[in-house]
Amino acid sequence: MTELDPHPLRADMLLAMRRLARSVAVISCAHDGRRFSMSVTAVDSLSTEPPSLLICINRSASLHPPLDAGADFCVNVLSARHEGIAIDCSGRLKGEARFTTGDWQTSVHGVPYLRDAQASLVCAQDGRFEYGTHTVFIGRVKEVQTSGEIDPLVYVDGAYTTRGTPANCAAA
Repeated sequence: MTELDPHPLRADMLLAMRRLARSVAVISCAHDGRRFSMSVTAVDSLSTEPPSLLICINRSASLHPPLDAGADFCVNVLSARHEGIAIDCSGRLKGEARFTTGDWQTSVHGVPYLRDAQASLVCAQDGRFEYGTHTVFIGRVKEVQTSGEIDPLVYVDGAYTTRGTPANCAAA
């Protein structure tokens, strides 16, 4: 933090958040005959009664308008082998080109999902609210598919990685 920085708290928060390791997911949806996707780490469970998730999407993201229009969505939890898809969906590719890598299918609810994701949770929108630069969308889980071993793609300190060896919690 310096006196020259007009937003020291923002800069400090960004530095702190680099230390928060998060699983990487791709949010996908369809709207008006087009598919949309975006890599995210701002996903979390909300409730098990009813089964629901929340996702946080910047209002400037290309995924925001279809979600804002009410499109249902899928949270595709990526495995370590999906790093290329994460990069494609975070800006390397645009629009429909983001669906050229990976085995994308369409759910019975009409939502695109990644067939071999660690988990794909198809959600119907069930509420939302705006906060700062983002909208928090609540999704009621309608369909769940899991695949393969648990081997998450993780994002920490500005880079993709995989899970490390679990910490030894035994007393020394």
